[in-house]
Amino acid sequence: MEATALIEIAIDGIARGLLFALLGAGITLVFGLGNVLNLSLGVFSVITVVAGVAVVPYVPNAVVAAVLSLGFVAVLGLSIDRTLLSSVYRSNGEERILLGIFTTLGLAILLDGILYVYYPLNYSFPYTGLSLSMGGVSVRESTSIILLVSSALLLALFVFLRKTYLGKAARTVFQDETGALLCGIDPRAIRSLTFVLSVVLAGVAGILWSTQSAISVATGFELTIFAIIVSIVGGVRNIEGTIGAGVFLGLVITFGNFFVGAYVSMVILFAVVVTVLILRPEEIA
Repeated sequence: MEATALIEIAIDGIARGLLFALLGAGITLVFGLGNVLNLSLGVFSVITVVAGVAVVPYVPNAVVAAVLSLGFVAVLGLSIDRTLLSSVYRSNGEERILLGIFTTLGLAILLDGILYVYYPLNYSFPYTGLSLSMGGVSVRESTSIILLVSSALLLALFVFLRKTYLGKAARTVFQDETGALLCGIDPRAIRSLTFVLSVVLAGVAGILWSTQSAISVATGFELTIFAIIVSIVGGVRNIEGTIGAGVFLGLVITFGNFFVGAYVSMVILFAVVVTVLILRPEEIA
């Protein structure tokens, strides 16, 4: 095989990995700050795509449609956080984790049911991008968009958590909730902020994902599984680790798809995950 072909596969793998990283960051943010494993995350990706496709005919271009759909899913996420998740946050420890799992699982089933009834088709977000070619290496239009948008968003997330007041407040809640209260930080407000941020990240991942593969209601469960895998491998409370794990697993599954097919590549993916967890069991703590 030519080197240029391997480079093109690697670029596609990095792009897929960045999508994994966006999804994994959504899981990591909410679990790290609130001990809530959001099993409905992938559904928000599907809702964003469906909303975006629905408004495309009524707005000037696809970018405006994407922004509006992300605004919609942000409002939806905030509504769910301030109502459904309030009861979850009133519990503590393992009780909160279990209650969060069953609450978000029930939410996923509810939202999936609504989507199956009213939006049962496959959806792809319309886009226009730039295909790149350098030294014989070609990058697809959709891949270039994913690389550009995902990298910028993950960098912005890193800067937000490290450099801004709200980001530092979120990290304080993550490290010591009692200490954060003594510093005048409202953990509940921070959790609401991070939940909305997580569903927006999932929404962006869904839109970008749909530029390469059509998304249906069933895709939501698949995206949630990928998000959980990436978050666990990277460290369920470690954003930087989650991003690294996303890129690594994206390369694994992309090369696997190319050389041995989609089914075997999934087996390889889970084998890699199990191996990582055996070697680094502390990452799931």
